[in-house]
Amino acid sequence: MPKKGKMEEKKYISPAQCRAARALLGWTRDQLAQASEVGPRTLMDFERRTRDPHPRTISDIRRALEEAGVIFIDENGEGQGVRLKKKTY
Repeated sequence: MPKKGKMEEKKYISPAQCRAARALLGWTRDQLAQASEVGPRTLMDFERRTRDPHPRTISDIRRALEEAGVIFIDENGEGQGVRLKKKTY
């Protein structure tokens, strides 16, 4: 994957983070494609690391996952990750 600038770095997610976030939500690729308005083939290629989507596409994927309750954990010496937001009752 190409190096990201400071602004892009915040919005960037890795293919592994995308797959993990979908798993936490119990979403299929088609569900994420619909929620993010990204083509299913583009999403599949991104997750398989066979395509580097445009920054806007990554942002759309990240937005959909965050709106569904995913928190992305940036590289902090222990690696990137994902988790779900705490539910508030």
